Amino acid sequence: MSNRRHATGSDDGSASRPSAAHGPGARDTVRLALVIGALGVVFGDIGTSPIYTLQTVFNPSDPHPVPVNTENVYGVVSLVFWSVVIIVMVTYVLLAMRADNDGEGGIMALITLLRRWSTQQGRKAAAVLAALGIFGASLFFGDSMITPAISVLSAVEGLKVVQPSLEELVVPITAVIIVMLFLVQRRGTAAVGRVFGPVMIAWFVAIGACGVLGVVDHPEILRALSPTYALGFLFGHFHIAFFALAGVVLAVTGAEALYADMGHFGRRPISRAWMFLVFPACVLSYLGQGALILADPANVSSPFFLLVPDWGRLPMVVLATAATVIASQAVITGAYSVASQAARLGYLPRLRITHTSASAMGQIYVPWINWLLMVSVLTLVFAFRSSTALAFAFGMAVTGTITITTLLFFYVARAKWGTPMWLIGIGATALMSVDLLFVAANLTKFVHGAWLPLLIGLVAFTIMTTWQRGRAIVTEERTEHEGSLREFIEELRSGKARARHVPGTAVFLNRGKQTVPLAMRANVDHNHVRHEHVVILSLETEPVPRVPENRRIDVDDLGYADDGIIHVTARFGYMETPDVPRALSMLDPAMTEGALHLDQASYFLSKIELQRGKAPTMAPWRKRLFIATSYITADAAEHFGLPRNQTVIMGSRIEV
Repeated sequence: MSNRRHATGSDDGSASRPSAAHGPGARDTVRLALVIGALGVVFGDIGTSPIYTLQTVFNPSDPHPVPVNTENVYGVVSLVFWSVVIIVMVTYVLLAMRADNDGEGGIMALITLLRRWSTQQGRKAAAVLAALGIFGASLFFGDSMITPAISVLSAVEGLKVVQPSLEELVVPITAVIIVMLFLVQRRGTAAVGRVFGPVMIAWFVAIGACGVLGVVDHPEILRALSPTYALGFLFGHFHIAFFALAGVVLAVTGAEALYADMGHFGRRPISRAWMFLVFPACVLSYLGQGALILADPANVSSPFFLLVPDWGRLPMVVLATAATVIASQAVITGAYSVASQAARLGYLPRLRITHTSASAMGQIYVPWINWLLMVSVLTLVFAFRSSTALAFAFGMAVTGTITITTLLFFYVARAKWGTPMWLIGIGATALMSVDLLFVAANLTKFVHGAWLPLLIGLVAFTIMTTWQRGRAIVTEERTEHEGSLREFIEELRSGKARARHVPGTAVFLNRGKQTVPLAMRANVDHNHVRHEHVVILSLETEPVPRVPENRRIDVDDLGYADDGIIHVTARFGYMETPDVPRALSMLDPAMTEGALHLDQASYFLSKIELQRGKAPTMAPWRKRLFIATSYITADAAEHFGLPRNQTVIMGSRIEV
């Protein structure tokens, strides 16, 4: 029988709890800081949609143009308003954001919940939905590439309204801004949010005030808030309204970022910022632009900037540029969250992730994703060169992700919360009908650019599913190579596995205590030696900033208290850098079957060399893709904080 013991320390566990000295005033300050931070990170995308939405809907060069007349203006503005209410307010703020995975949001969180709560009978359906969810996450990566390009381009294009001769500078200025944005990401979401938050407050106040000016001039535009205008336009002029939906959807771009960034700030700060500032400001801007178009149909060329008084247009271009940089921030941080969760779920290799906040687990920086996005965004800017050209591509990524999120949410609501089927049926039918209508409208723009996010999504989906499949093959093969740890220990005790005892301590990192570390088996099988003290170490990351010292270590003697072989589980919080030697130094010699000489210990890592095999496990091209993807895996010694001069890497070859 195994004996499990905990290493104890002087820490009373208070490390993971806020200090009692922090009173209500301090908590209010923290809440306000989170709301301001959320404004600076989360709402940039959806908050800058008024710049280009109505301009795109009434674009005369559209393959299916919407005629500019009073009835259509009321109908389009009403459609925009109610689309925001249904998709952003209802689907995301009121429903989806309640489904979190330890505070993390986004489509990957829904996939995790789906796996956790699906019943035995519903496993097949859950697997299909999980695959659909992975495609939704893949589309979000496409959104993360397109959003910075279209957002910054649309703002810098305001220079053409101020001074037409500046048109040639739009693309170079956009490229410089985007490079600078990605260079500051390493400073962390909180730092970025502190700078961007006040800018976004100024932005929403400004666009709301300009909207009020338009509404005061033509107060009759307020009638567009009635759903009768949206329904009348949709069903009375379906041949026009259906195609207009491909532009209307731009008003809800960024909705998924609200959910994906939830781990950065929490549900309540995001909900409050949306309800009390973002939503009213955006609605006023759309109403004001509608009023401006009613006054003069020629204003459809750039209704957002023309709504601003002449004296304020250049300052508004500067503010809009800052706001669209922040719009890019929303999807960049969302992409970090999605990539991090995908790696934890086994859809991507282990990535180097830097946690940038002690108060929010989701505030992270992922260098590899950061540089990949930067190159992709710059490529789109130089290839498309205008926001209008990118607009058709934009909607497809958004509608696809929203539709899949809605579907997964209702499955989770039934599985996790036991929501009655009649209620699921009503809610899912209503919301999915709206989502699918938008998807269908955007598919009509396929040849005009909607193919781009689908292509990006397909590539990302292929990479993630290939990695998951390849990882399962390698794990199965590795488990067979490693063999049972218990049986291996029995072989060592009986002398069946011959190994000469050598002095010193060996620490083998392993995934758990079911199988033998490959490096340990190689040491015995090839070198015929085993160290006097053997520590098989597994590391776990818990969803708290720091783990108290008295919960840090678990020890299992693996059935024998006199053979010098033990298994140790070391726990770390997400804000902690794993320090293996320090964690092991906490062990009492009585727990380790003798003193460990850590200053001279050898740390063994098992490195897998992947090779294409002949077995029909995957298509040859997928095998090549899996092996290529493995090269981005973060360095294990650096990741686990092992001393370089005491680390031994032993290789093993596995065919896939």
